[in-house]
Amino acid sequence: MNPFILSWIAWLLIWLLLWAWSKRTRRHESSGSWSLHMLPLMIAAVLLSAHHLVGHVLEGAVVPYRHLFYTVGLALTWAGLAFAVWARLYIGRNWSASVQVKVGHELVRSGPYRFVRHPIYTGLLFAFLGSALAMDQWRGVVAVVIVLAGFVYKLRLEERWMIETFGDDYRDYRRRTYTLVPFVF
Repeated sequence: MNPFILSWIAWLLIWLLLWAWSKRTRRHESSGSWSLHMLPLMIAAVLLSAHHLVGHVLEGAVVPYRHLFYTVGLALTWAGLAFAVWARLYIGRNWSASVQVKVGHELVRSGPYRFVRHPIYTGLLFAFLGSALAMDQWRGVVAVVIVLAGFVYKLRLEERWMIETFGDDYRDYRRRTYTLVPFVF
């Protein structure tokens, strides 16, 4: 079986196993808001995995294919998924699939959260980027752009809610860390 598909399935299984291990919800986003960041992820997943579904235009090569792209893409996918799992384990019971504030929510600023405020998104973004790089097709580029747009929407909402919840502690944390990509954004 394709190592990318196996990697993503392994990540999904870990995610599903950890799903139940979270605190009760105090506040959650609306289903419409949830759709605005989950739908892009689903569309991107289809673009990356559904060969011949999206048409020949998006299946054209971005650059002349090189085996190195595949190898680097696989390594980037694995590193991104591993970073996302590390962040998921580190945030522990404060995690949620949608934007939520948990009962007894804690502001996590250590582990991968000392580098970026949204390390799960960072890891997944790099995993999507790695999968797209290995694919070397325009549909991969489109998928990464769609994922980034979904994450930016979601993290802006999360940032607003974290400021409302933690006030100056979160503002101070924002001043000392990057949002998504260290030294860039």
